Amino acid sequence: MGLKLRALIVVPLIIGGLAGVFGGLGYFLEIAFGIPGRLSMPPALRGFGVVVLALGFFFMGWVYRYRKPAEILVSTYLTMRKLIELARPDNASARTEPLILQGPQRYVRNPMYFAVVVLLLGWWLVFDCTLLLFMAFFFFLWFNLVVIRFEEKELQALYGEEYETYARSVPKFFPSLKCKWH
Repeated sequence: MGLKLRALIVVPLIIGGLAGVFGGLGYFLEIAFGIPGRLSMPPALRGFGVVVLALGFFFMGWVYRYRKPAEILVSTYLTMRKLIELARPDNASARTEPLILQGPQRYVRNPMYFAVVVLLLGWWLVFDCTLLLFMAFFFFLWFNLVVIRFEEKELQALYGEEYETYARSVPKFFPSLKCKWH
């Protein structure tokens, strides 16, 4: 089985599994703390969710303008495989893609993770479903405490000083219009 096909199968399964775990944790928290599944948000706030969703879809589309989804799946697969096998992140032998410093990466180092969290928050507002708020929170934690930490070590090993200079200049998770990379 080719690398692209494995990536196409494995990455969505892992992400779906994480979504299931995070959804289960959110449901547990709702029950354990008596948090209602719906917060009865006013229509204006739910309507604002459409704006939040549009921002998330815009960011995701902007990422895809500079990196093809298949390339993202393959690099994600290779990184996940290293993470699961507890391989060292500085073992960069399998990854060959160039460092992308254009588009949304000029304003934030992890625009796709930012977009995922924004999309979950948008869906939470639109559907008034507390579970989606918990999922956004857990994905935010997962990205920041596990994935980004590992990936940044990997990217530093792949691209050296170029990535270090970039990382010092551009925020990790929340975009900044002040930090526009060259």
